[in-house]
Amino acid sequence: MLNKKLTILLTILFVFQDLSLLINANVAYDHKAITINGQRRILFSGSIHYPRSTPEMWPDLIQKAKEGGVDVIQTYVFWNGHEPQPDQYYFEERYDLVKFIKLVQQAGLYAHLRIGPYVCAEWNFGGFPVWLKYVPGINFRTDNKPFKDAMQKFTMKIVDMMKSEKLFESQGGPIILSQIENEYGPLENRYGEPGKSYTNWAAKMAVGLNTGVPWVMCKQDDAPDPVINTCNGFYCDYFSPNKAYKPKMWTEAWTGWYTEFGGAVPTRPAEDLAFSVARFIQKGGSFVNYYMYHGGTNFGRTAGGPFIATSYDYDAPLDELGLRNQPKWGHLKDLHRAVKLCEPALVSSDPTVIKLGASQEAHVFKSESGSCAAFLANYNPSSYATVAYGDNHYNLPPWSISILPDCKHTVYNTARVGAQSAQMKYTPVLQDFSWQSYNEETASIDDSAFTVVGLVEQINTTRDMTDYLWYMTDVVIDQNEGFLTSGNLPVLTIMSAGHALQVYINGQLSDTVYGSLESPKVSFSKGVNLRAGVNKISLLSIAVGLPNVGPHYETWNAGILGPVSLSGLNKGKRDLTWQNWSYKIGLRGESLNLDSVSGTSNVEWLAGKFVAQKQPLTWYKTTFDGPPGNEPLALDMGAMGKGQVWINGQNIGRYWPAYTAKGSCGECNYAGYFTEKKCSSYCGDPSQRWYHVPRSWLKPAGNLMVVIEELGGDPNMISLMKKEINSVCSDINEWQPTLLNWQLQSSRKTNKRLRPKAHLWCAPGQKISSIKFVSFGTPEGSCGNYRQGTCHALNYDIFVKNCVGQAGCAVTVEPELFGGDPCPNVMKKLSVEAICS
Repeated sequence: MLNKKLTILLTILFVFQDLSLLINANVAYDHKAITINGQRRILFSGSIHYPRSTPEMWPDLIQKAKEGGVDVIQTYVFWNGHEPQPDQYYFEERYDLVKFIKLVQQAGLYAHLRIGPYVCAEWNFGGFPVWLKYVPGINFRTDNKPFKDAMQKFTMKIVDMMKSEKLFESQGGPIILSQIENEYGPLENRYGEPGKSYTNWAAKMAVGLNTGVPWVMCKQDDAPDPVINTCNGFYCDYFSPNKAYKPKMWTEAWTGWYTEFGGAVPTRPAEDLAFSVARFIQKGGSFVNYYMYHGGTNFGRTAGGPFIATSYDYDAPLDELGLRNQPKWGHLKDLHRAVKLCEPALVSSDPTVIKLGASQEAHVFKSESGSCAAFLANYNPSSYATVAYGDNHYNLPPWSISILPDCKHTVYNTARVGAQSAQMKYTPVLQDFSWQSYNEETASIDDSAFTVVGLVEQINTTRDMTDYLWYMTDVVIDQNEGFLTSGNLPVLTIMSAGHALQVYINGQLSDTVYGSLESPKVSFSKGVNLRAGVNKISLLSIAVGLPNVGPHYETWNAGILGPVSLSGLNKGKRDLTWQNWSYKIGLRGESLNLDSVSGTSNVEWLAGKFVAQKQPLTWYKTTFDGPPGNEPLALDMGAMGKGQVWINGQNIGRYWPAYTAKGSCGECNYAGYFTEKKCSSYCGDPSQRWYHVPRSWLKPAGNLMVVIEELGGDPNMISLMKKEINSVCSDINEWQPTLLNWQLQSSRKTNKRLRPKAHLWCAPGQKISSIKFVSFGTPEGSCGNYRQGTCHALNYDIFVKNCVGQAGCAVTVEPELFGGDPCPNVMKKLSVEAICS
């Protein structure tokens, strides 16, 4: 008993010793918040992954995040990008982590470094280098010495690099938080004691690196002290840390969801995202990170899944190409400003909860200095509510929260979007490319091939150096086979672990089959044209990214594992699985470096009328001059099938417009709990049509584009497009509260209500050319498809006078400006859409 008490006492002492270190540090924490230099902070963070954009884009992305009210930039660290081969490190170009962190610092922002080094992130192999799979005796993410040794070595490499550049806040740098592991809790439960032991080891190892800033573990309820456990998800208001002295942190507030080839494109309404964040703050949350704030692009072969699209837009506040995604960017900016007004009260006390109705309540915060802030919530997803709080009544839309920074005046409501919306468009800047073609040969047995008995697993064979692996075998057909005269074709059956498969019989394509994210395995069973004598069967197995999540995903397979059989013969079924198979890794064009500037001269290309038309396995090339301007660019690949594309040797990524989106698309109501399947678009269309081309990858003249088309698309339909604003919209209630109006009221010390203004701003270089729609009354619809309601004012000359020909304008929502009140005693709003050009 004495030993047990002594153990408990020592444990308590060690915990308090760790906590005292945090208390004495520049960055620490208590139950309310992260503290920086002794000051509690409400912090808004945004995920921007440095390899998913270019160094030339980083300053603009970081600045737009800062303008949007973000305090912290969060990023994973991508092990497979930094150590592609054991002890061969790479920290250049898109993987220049130090440069990225220093740009964050130069912008005056903090950084949260999620070292992991497992990242998930829909990234190839979850961020682990493929060579890690072949370390003798290794077992990923559990109490396994080979794995822990490799993980610790890389983690130390990153920490030492940050320390040498003095980038931790304890050294005067911007990094205020680090993360070890990533969403491990669900796996720990499956692994049992080895998983729990691994969690404790990882936490102890990380803390022992003495970064001088706190460490976090997300989705890890048993995160050992002093590591903070945090929440990830669409909603985290329910979450509580595992110790009373730890702050309530949300490391991934999902702004949308990823796109998969074959799936509809998910979007998350700005109103619901704002509601979830406000609800988290009112429940005592103090740190919110948007995953993603800028999703970016899975360049090259970095997309995981498999079947994750090249676009990682994620419906983030900054879209894939770096433009503001309106109204989400602006609506969140307004939310951040409103919450910051409440910060003195929020960090000073726990909320007092007051019931205001069946589904309504107030969360009230007060500080010793007298500041007061209130959050008034209506959780009902379908009905408005009028609530009494203090000396006033407040009208709350469904599924919304109003923020009162002085406990009296509403400055923001999550369901009332004051920020402008925008409709984007793609405009061609280059078309009619002059293409040349080279037909990829169906693989044959030569010096680069090897032959074994039976079928081999694809990833173990290619080491993920290419998407492609050829399986080749001969089938001898006796001239007396009955099908040769009956016309009943023999059936070739192939079972593959995935992900896509092309079947060639005697050099002719028979068919292409492919799986999906939910079911990556594929099968082929079809009658095939065989002739008497020797027949060449060539199977091209195509990978579409390695898995990035799941227990022991390093053991998952790809490629043709069989069985492979031929039925409908005189003797019934013939098993081909265990006969001699020959293999070639990659395409011939890859071995000849046709994707590079120097490699294109290695073959003879066909030009003019000889260019291949809609043929599978065809390489195309063209040269073009860089377009003028600075708008972001994308390739319209809508007429192509599946393949990859390079610009000046840089891999843009996998394209697959032939895989059209399946799912349920339709009207999206922001109210009610959101899931990744709730609000979808592009059903029946390509999951991804446009592919980002960074301007920094282009030269003024002589740019080389190379395409490998697997299915047989039409390159003559490829266009280089610029993305820009087509129209901007404002949708404002006549008495909608705004932060600016509250500040004006406060400065004038008056209770007179001020009417809001409708703001319209085109992009730099554009002007408002016309007003497409305007209605004051009860208009319906949303930006791009507004329509008049039953109540509609008659005069809108003010918009023509003040807005047309201008880069932007602001019009007060005042009935007299529109010819008078069209329907007294009715709550009205103004909806307006202006065309930018």
